[in-house]
Order: sequence, then structure tokens, then C-alpha cells
Amino acid sequence: MPHVAMRPLWRCRACGAHWPCQPARLALLVEYRHDRPALLIYLGTLMAEASAQLAQLNGNAPPAGLHERFLAWARVRDGRMST
Repeated sequence: MPHVAMRPLWRCRACGAHWPCQPARLALLVEYRHDRPALLIYLGTLMAEASAQLAQLNGNAPPAGLHERFLAWARVRDGRMST
């Protein structure tokens, strides 16, 4: 089973971890290895969707830590992508 997001909970369908889980991150890094800006745009779009859905589930309280969960790991550091 692929490591994809189960919406609106934003948990991995395969392992149950917060999505993007480690296997999903690795798969995304491979898929977008030649187009980091597209990866960041994609993840930013998903982060906005997750934020809205998770806030709705949590009584409209904004979820914490989504930037780190969705974007921080994919940013370039020292010329490399972090994992």
C-alpha cells in the first residue's frame, strides 16, 4: 500500500503516521528530484488544504507545526535537500 494521505485526518493510509510520513517524504524526494520548486509548491498546496481540514476537525483552531511537517524537511540546506 502506498504512503498517501488519508483526508481529512492527514494520516498515512499505510502506516498511520502524520502525513507526509518518512516513506512518503522519501518517495516525494525521488519523484521531484529534478524539480525542487515544484515539490515545494505541491507541498505548500497540500499544507493549506491540511490546515483548513484539520482546523475544521479541531473546532476551527489552527493546527500547529504544519510548516515543519510539510515544508521544512524539503528545503535546501547546504546545497542538499534534508530528509
